[in-house]
Amino acid sequence: MSELLVRVEGSAGRLTLNRPAALNALTLGMVRQIDAALTEWEADEAVALVVVDATPGPAFCAGGDIRALYDAARARDWASCETFFREEYRLDARIARYPKPIVTVMDGTTMGGGVGIGCHASHRIATERSAIAMPEVRIGFCPDVGGTHLLSAIPGELGTHLALTGQRIGADDAIACGFVDCRVASDQILDLGQRLVECHSRACVDDVLASFAVPVGEGHLLASRSWIARCYAGSDVEGIVAALQAAPESEAHQAAKAIARGAPGSLKLALASLRRARSLASLEACLDQEFRVTLSRIRDPDFVEGIRAAVVDKDNAPRWVPGRLEDVNEADVERHFAGLGDRELGLDSTERRQ
Repeated sequence: MSELLVRVEGSAGRLTLNRPAALNALTLGMVRQIDAALTEWEADEAVALVVVDATPGPAFCAGGDIRALYDAARARDWASCETFFREEYRLDARIARYPKPIVTVMDGTTMGGGVGIGCHASHRIATERSAIAMPEVRIGFCPDVGGTHLLSAIPGELGTHLALTGQRIGADDAIACGFVDCRVASDQILDLGQRLVECHSRACVDDVLASFAVPVGEGHLLASRSWIARCYAGSDVEGIVAALQAAPESEAHQAAKAIARGAPGSLKLALASLRRARSLASLEACLDQEFRVTLSRIRDPDFVEGIRAAVVDKDNAPRWVPGRLEDVNEADVERHFAGLGDRELGLDSTERRQ
């Protein structure tokens, strides 16, 4: 069975993620197939747009194939890990700058790598079944695939809250946070696809999506923005957790408990990455920074341990090193941002000119 279904229907290039048993987790082969299809369709005048979706199931894409990365990291096969992340991040950047409309239909769970291929597209769709999250701190990792760019751009401290807790959000909140553009009823996805393959212009794509979009509400997350802004304003994770624990809102206490499930090193690294991302000018610059962080973080024991506890043994009892926030010092965080020399991802043209 092919992991990715690639075909042209009408005027649309169609990409369908097809690993439902693995929640459509991205493999290196899938990344390369998507990139090859985008190259072919960019030069094909008969293809006016690209539609990315998934076979029916609970997920659009639950992330990268972390089991394969776990096996590579355990074997200390850093070259394989680097190749995957390099090609994945380059694909994310390409999707964001693609000259033709890309419509992503994120029906179901969308996390990590799924956010990378789904939330940087020109036209991003969620449904009532969508659940979008960046939960990397819970597996000893850090937000990547351009996630720091998306999270740091959300007004206030909502992005900080999402990064440190790994909280899932539905369509309404995802629209408010800038992860997606509109909500379409899940039972209308087939009809939407049939209409899109008849489009020959960006204006047509806009009109079709507008005709299928349903009204959205304020969302749960926006209703909490007052206490989130107050509690997450601190400059360190310890201060944020203390503010959450002292807050009168019960949801703040729940957030503190959620943060406690993350790896202390990942939590501090995620906060530092988000704060730095606010001063970076582009998605490409954020991806360059994430690549440095990623190649360093995967060599720490927390990465393998987090995946072991969540995916391999599924005991949900990771043994983090260090095990406490106060034992993660500034040097532990700063080393992850060190330059890579000739191994840099090198997507940001401004940085390359310096």
